[in-house]
Amino acid sequence: MAFMTFSKKSISASELQPQLDHPKYDTVWRLMHKIRQAMGKRDALYQLEGAVEFDQGYFEKATSKHVKLKPGRGSQRQAQVAVMAESTPLEDIETGVRSRQCRYFKMKVIEDHNSDTLTELVKENFNQKNIVFSDKSTIYVDIAQHVEMHITQKSDANTTKTTLKWVHIAISNAKRTLLGIFHKIKGKYLQNYLNEFCYKLNRRRLGERLFDRLTLAVAKSYW
Repeated sequence: MAFMTFSKKSISASELQPQLDHPKYDTVWRLMHKIRQAMGKRDALYQLEGAVEFDQGYFEKATSKHVKLKPGRGSQRQAQVAVMAESTPLEDIETGVRSRQCRYFKMKVIEDHNSDTLTELVKENFNQKNIVFSDKSTIYVDIAQHVEMHITQKSDANTTKTTLKWVHIAISNAKRTLLGIFHKIKGKYLQNYLNEFCYKLNRRRLGERLFDRLTLAVAKSYW
């Protein structure tokens, strides 16, 4: 836990094993994933509040060399991830410049891409007082039934820089982190790595206190 909270960046089991002087890689790897699962379960206790940005990202995952890959977004190499971010609109009184301040993030791997799966995701993470911003994808049509307001905009370069700014920053940073440290990740473990990324991101201002928070999370019955 100390090594995993030492910095904002992640650490791989292959790098951690020699630092711990542990004889078995598998033991280190499995324990790190248990800690990541505890991180995810801790964050799952909280619902998002206020204005929320909502979009999907496509993360590359490891695939067998013997599998014939489909092209584009439907490829077996691409995992669909729902990304949510509390995004509070701000406006400078003197200049009138508008911006958004982001507090909390969530990322969830979507196994079955359909309206029922999305509805369950919304119920778990949103409440009836939320104002949700998304693009005009047809898969999002039912969101309005579960929140106070659902605002959609056509997906383009301007939308990713304004209305959905923070979810796309989070997607970009997560992809860079996972690719740079872990290279290729098996699909069944992707959620664990996203748990760690979001857990650290949501507590980015805690500094050295992050270790104390993680001990509390692991001490609960999340195993």
